[in-house]
Amino acid sequence: MMHTTVGWHVELEFMEDDQHTKAAALVRLPDGTEVRAHGHASRHHSDVQQPRVGEEVAGARALNELAMRLLDKAHGEIDEASGRISHPIHV
Repeated sequence: MMHTTVGWHVELEFMEDDQHTKAAALVRLPDGTEVRAHGHASRHHSDVQQPRVGEEVAGARALNELAMRLLDKAHGEIDEASGRISHPIHV
């Protein structure tokens, strides 16, 4: 059995103001495609300002969307190769 090692690098960028954090996630795949996703977080006016927490929430939401887009892409490729409709399990 042959083993290969493949690495993916995911990039996250954040834009913030006093109340909102937006995250953009990007992964470049070995086949040359790029998959992008976005997430956001809002701070309630009575919450303590914690920019790191906003980044964590917005980043997690962007990564979750990125995961769903990757599943959709993979299942599209399965469908194309097999001629059948696969059913992704979104957990």
